[in-house]
Amino acid sequence: MQAQISPQKNAKRASAQTILASYEPHITSSPGTRGGKPRIVGRRITVADIATWYLQQNQSVDNIVRDYDLTHAQVHAALTYYYDHRAEIDKREAEDMAEAEALRQRYPSKLHARLAHRG
Repeated sequence: MQAQISPQKNAKRASAQTILASYEPHITSSPGTRGGKPRIVGRRITVADIATWYLQQNQSVDNIVRDYDLTHAQVHAALTYYYDHRAEIDKREAEDMAEAEALRQRYPSKLHARLAHRG
């Protein structure tokens, strides 16, 4: 037999819990900066940038901190945000890459054409 918890106790329990995202003071987004992608507060470095450096380029957190003048808290907040929103960030990055490739196909590099003729 399941114990019944009164609605008043549930409401009291829910209102007593406050869940704060650990990345809240470090991550922001604004439509006019980096296309509205989530990024480090005060910087143009996106969450996707940090995730790429860490996961795909195998850079350590310490290296990212040093190379990009970030704090450990900022890098960890970006990685936390990434894991909490991974599907939407990965989808947007894939769409951006596809759009960039379509533009490359539509407008080929004049430099590459010149170099090919010299070669």
